[in-house]
Amino acid sequence: QVQLVESGGGLVQAGGSLRLSCAASGSFISIMGWYRQAPGKPRAMVATATSGGSTNYADSVKGRFTISRDNVKNTVYLQMNSLKPEDTAVYYCSARVSATSLYWGQGTQVTVSS
Repeated sequence: QVQLVESGGGLVQAGGSLRLSCAASGSFISIMGWYRQAPGKPRAMVATATSGGSTNYADSVKGRFTISRDNVKNTVYLQMNSLKPEDTAVYYCSARVSATSLYWGQGTQVTVSS
């Protein structure tokens, strides 16, 4: 069983920055990542990071967001710069332990005002 605790969401003006954190407890985690869900839209991948350091980003956030991971602390971060109103969503931390085990955090709201 994996528990994920997120922090760092909030309200920011367009062009601003926020940093999300997600601390995991429990098993070794192969892939940690961030997803987001805006009202009326499906949940979508934002960025992922493997335990080996490989990262993957959605095209819409490339060059603005940076995912990083501390394997010792079992924590993943998402540094979000140059935020846009369209980045407004609930952001969810994810943790994949195996091909069949995927865990989610409770979600944290990010609101970007124009």
